[in-house]
Amino acid sequence: MRSSRYRRGRGAEINMAPLIDMIFILLIFFIVTTSFVKESGVEIQRPSARTAAAKEKISMLLEVTAEGRIFMEGKPVDIRSIRHSMKNFMAKSPGASVMIAADTMSETGTVIQVLDECRLGGAENVSIAARRPERQ
Repeated sequence: MRSSRYRRGRGAEINMAPLIDMIFILLIFFIVTTSFVKESGVEIQRPSARTAAAKEKISMLLEVTAEGRIFMEGKPVDIRSIRHSMKNFMAKSPGASVMIAADTMSETGTVIQVLDECRLGGAENVSIAARRPERQ
C-alpha cells in the first residue's frame, strides 16, 4: 500500500542524458559537414574585367600586393619557394586549381613570375582573379 502512494506523488521524470547526447551528435554533424570559405588574408584591390567569371572551387590562393609582396594561403613567401611549394601541393592533390589574386597597382612582371613558377611547379589550372565592374 505504501509503495502505491509513493508512486502517485512522485510524478514523471524526463531523462536528459539522451537529449544531450543527440544535441552533441547534431553539433558534430554540422561542424563536419560545413564547408569553409577561404578568405584572402591580404587586402587587395583586384582589377575589373567584363569577362570575369566565378570559379567554383579554388584549391590554392596566391596573392601579390601593390608593394610586390607575395602571399601563399595568407603566409608571406619568396618567389623562389613557389615552385617547390607548388610541386608538393600538386603531388598531394593532382589537378587542383590555383588562383592568383594580384593588386591593380602590382607590377605585371611580378605577377608573370608567380604565374610562371606555378606552371613550372606542375599547376595546369592557373587563373588570375578579377572582379566584374559595376553596371553603369
